[in-house]
Amino acid sequence: MDFAKYSFYDKLTDKEREFFLASLRRRSFGAGQDVYRGDCTGLIFTERGRLCAYTLSAEGREITLYRLTEEDVCLFSASCALENTDFDVFVRAETDTDISLLSADAFKKLSESSLAFSSFVNALAMRRFSDVMWVLDSVLNKKFDARLASLLLEERSYAGADRLHITHERLAAHLGTVREAVSRMLKYFEGEGLVHIFRGGVEIADVKALEKLAISEK
Repeated sequence: MDFAKYSFYDKLTDKEREFFLASLRRRSFGAGQDVYRGDCTGLIFTERGRLCAYTLSAEGREITLYRLTEEDVCLFSASCALENTDFDVFVRAETDTDISLLSADAFKKLSESSLAFSSFVNALAMRRFSDVMWVLDSVLNKKFDARLASLLLEERSYAGADRLHITHERLAAHLGTVREAVSRMLKYFEGEGLVHIFRGGVEIADVKALEKLAISEK
């Protein structure tokens, strides 16, 4: 993995860079495997695949906070090394995924010794906080049909195709709702000619109509 792509890497001292590389551990996960369950894994650098960071509602339903693709970094998995943080975030592999893991201890040491690394972490924290606030605003204010349309378009970009092999239950988890609500809305979309529902997935039939719906007024 080319860590030079990250803003902090070239600004580390030779000793810090040697420590950083020596502290990394490469791990692989299959689709559906838990990557982080609140056990202070450390800082996750995604090499290949896609991860989903989510939280749980009071009723136990999943709510997707953000997704991580190649070269993305998950900060919340190192929450025990961050000061004044107390939140329940979990990470699961959505596809077969390879990561490089910087242990929580190494993460903390670099944050204290390197201004460049600390600045990188602070910027990452702000970006992830913005992601979470966007999800919160969407859940509270955006119409459900618009949220589902946005999610279908996002899944289309990941798949690189109109035919999406994703269950109603998985879509519901991303949206923090129940499967029945997704199924009803997809049935409505199908009646409007926006999608075709097939066993185990959804095929997008009208991209432009979904795009227009996704940006509709709250």
